Order: sequence, then structure tokens, then C-alpha cells
Amino acid sequence: MTSVLLIDDHPIVLQGCRHLLEDAGVSDLMEAQTALAGYRLFRRKRPDVVIVDLALNGSGLAGLALVRRLRAHAARMPILVFSMHADPVIASRALEAGATGYLLKDTSPDDLIEAFEKVRRGQPYISHDLALEVALLGTRGRSGVMADLTPRELQALALLAEGKAYGQIADELGVSYKTVANTCSQLKAKLGATNLAELIHRAIQYVAGAPAGRKN
Repeated sequence: MTSVLLIDDHPIVLQGCRHLLEDAGVSDLMEAQTALAGYRLFRRKRPDVVIVDLALNGSGLAGLALVRRLRAHAARMPILVFSMHADPVIASRALEAGATGYLLKDTSPDDLIEAFEKVRRGQPYISHDLALEVALLGTRGRSGVMADLTPRELQALALLAEGKAYGQIADELGVSYKTVANTCSQLKAKLGATNLAELIHRAIQYVAGAPAGRKN
């Protein structure tokens, strides 16, 4: 049984998330409406997954500090940020703080469940458009490998960071499986990855804005 801690200061959002997760089979749900209450509940109950808003109680991006505190006490804890902020800079900061996934609040119910399931399994999740923007953000003003990637390679890299398989990437981009395989082969060569696992690791690092040598 998966236990989930929801941290959000909007009762309607909490209620909506609760109903969606209960419909998906999650029965052990906890709620908090402040960062402090959420942190205390986390330390006391040790949930399997945390879903947290960034803007708590009108305090800007207080959720970022909370994500860092949670990550400091649970290195492998799946943390899904559920935010109204579509700014790739903010998404990148959340990932750098330790979030496993980043989901916008104007998303569909199906996307919420998809994000939850991926994060629960320890896989990264970022919506397609936002992931690409975050990846592109990392190339601005940067010399070297990332600046040399083509738009299609950047798209493939962003989708790899979401945990997409080759077939799913082909569907997302409207190209053939072979084209995706060739693109990823080119990415391996450009990013110095010897196999697919290494390429996915590099993709997660670059999309999160992490230095290429850092291990998460």
C-alpha cells in the first residue's frame, strides 16, 4: 500500500487530488496546508510519496525550501511538485532542489495520475512542453555540447528525461521508431554516453540543469 502526503494551502486542490488518487487506488492519504505542518507530518508518518505545492500560504516559493528539507531527510523519497508556475526557471529550481517530478496545476486528471505513478516508481516526470523549455533554458549562454544539439535532439532529450521509451518518443514527435533510435545514437555520441541507461541519466541531469558530472 502506498501512503501519500499532500501539501497544499487550497482545500479545493487537496480535495480534488484526494479524489483522483483514491479513484486510482490510493487509500492512505494525509493532508497538510502549511510547509511546517507538512514537514512535521512527513517526519512523523514517513509517507511513500509527497505531493507539494510551491506557493504555500502566500509565501512565494516556500515550497522550494520544503522540498530541500524533505530531500535532506529522505534521499530517495519520490517528491512531485504540483504548481501553477509554468516558468521553466522555477521548474528547473524545483528539480535542482530535489523534486522527482514537476506538474502544472492546469493539467488533466490523467496527467496527474501518470505523473504520480512515474514519480512513485522513482522515475522523473515533467510535462512535454515544459521539459523542452527547461532543456532549452540550459543551453542559453552555455558553450559546449548542449549548445550543439539540434531541436529534435533537444526534444528527444527532454522526453528521455520524462522516462519515455523510444516508441513513445516516436509517437510524441510524429516520427518513426528508427528516426528516434538514430537521434538517440547521435545523442549518445555527443553526450559521451556508452549505453541507453547512461543517456537517460545524462538527459535527467541536463533537463534538471545539473552539472554533467553530478550523480543524483
